[in-house]
Amino acid sequence: MPHTAQLSSRPTDPTTLAESEIPRFLDRERQRFTDLSHEIWGHAEIGYREHRSAAAQKAVLEHFGFRIADALAGMPTAFVGEAGHGGTVIALLGEFDALPNLGQEAGNPQRAGDGTRNGHACGHHLLGTGALAAAVAAAEFLARHGLPGRIRYYGCPAEENGIGKAFLARAGHFADVGAALTWHPGASTGVMTGPILANIQAYFRFTGRAAHAATAPHLGRSALDAVELMNVGVNYLREHMPPDARVHYAITDSGGHAPNVVQARAEVLYLVRSQSAAELKALYRRVCRIAQGAALMTETALEIAVDKATAPMLHNLVLDEWLAALVARLGAPAFDAPDFAAARRFQASLSEEELAAGKRKFLIPDAYGEALADRAMPYRPEHSSVGGSTDVSDVSWVVPTAQIWSPCFAIGTPGHSWQNVAQGKSSYAHKGMLHAARMLAVAAVDLLQAPETLAAAARELAASVARSGLPDLLPADVGPPRI
Repeated sequence: MPHTAQLSSRPTDPTTLAESEIPRFLDRERQRFTDLSHEIWGHAEIGYREHRSAAAQKAVLEHFGFRIADALAGMPTAFVGEAGHGGTVIALLGEFDALPNLGQEAGNPQRAGDGTRNGHACGHHLLGTGALAAAVAAAEFLARHGLPGRIRYYGCPAEENGIGKAFLARAGHFADVGAALTWHPGASTGVMTGPILANIQAYFRFTGRAAHAATAPHLGRSALDAVELMNVGVNYLREHMPPDARVHYAITDSGGHAPNVVQARAEVLYLVRSQSAAELKALYRRVCRIAQGAALMTETALEIAVDKATAPMLHNLVLDEWLAALVARLGAPAFDAPDFAAARRFQASLSEEELAAGKRKFLIPDAYGEALADRAMPYRPEHSSVGGSTDVSDVSWVVPTAQIWSPCFAIGTPGHSWQNVAQGKSSYAHKGMLHAARMLAVAAVDLLQAPETLAAAARELAASVARSGLPDLLPADVGPPRI
């Protein structure tokens, strides 16, 4: 049966009450949310195909009386769940997609499996469940105290190798939102700062002419040669592009498996990243020209098809600073001796280079924890470590948005690794997830009591967009895949 809130008199200080009552609610519902994260970990569904994971989340939201709208923006696994009435809408963004070929046995610090199964190597089973738990806890608190405001959980598909949030933003699903909050599993507690790169991902498809590679090679025009020449050209480009830009590729079609045939088709998928939309557009144009040159050299035809694009993150300093004060108050999760022992076992599977890189990413001094970060990190708005990319960035250009980290993995664990998958059902991962839920739920309640903070955040967003213009990276004709 749906949860029925008991109303009480309106509190004089909802924020103080929220900081004491929300953790108790989450503790009572700990098993429900832990079970949900385990279920999604087990499904390990990749982007746009998260049907069972989305269904599991919607079932929990419906249990707590949330109103569901699904199949949003042309994506069957995109949905929102809303609770509350009147007032401002606070959005909590969740994800639940896995990564291919990274499946791993839970709790095993040694690589196991054949590398064919999907796995939650970025912790999105924790991310989505933690954000959902925050939405439920915040909505329950508002209802119990008769406070206005709406809490809206966004079930966002395909953050990995997709852009579910970008399609939701383009379709106007954030138009009435006052602020958007989310988190990501990591190795420390703190506000997410620093650059998050814009990107464009595109397929480069070459078409040539098949021929017998021994008796008539002169009649062939090799599409595979064109792919290889493009890759060589891009590798020479790396010396002459901005140092914080990134270019990655994967050959998605080599044309066939017969070496005695001149390959008539070949395809390579490129992902180009940079800190600003202008830099990204310029770099992407250069990559396209290299592809055109490869086609010219091989007398092949070239088709370029943009697959996705995401904006750079537009940090909102009003929200970031406000959230930093909350993180400082609430601190980090409390880990116990078995947690530290388990985390050390996973650290033993990592090289010294991997451990050092993990500490650099999260700027974790030795004093903040040996195996698990048990102190909250200080707020660093100047953090300059180059990050990856996320479609949360596309939300940040239409509504004030802020993100936090919460520790769910041993310090030094690389992102998108089997070690992340193996730690995804650990006791310390659950603690990090529920601590993130606590921070986000308190933040949502707190924001609803701070209209001046929301107004200031909205003014900052408007001024930033007016100053730089919208990124305009996603072509209008690019939509979700039909699956």
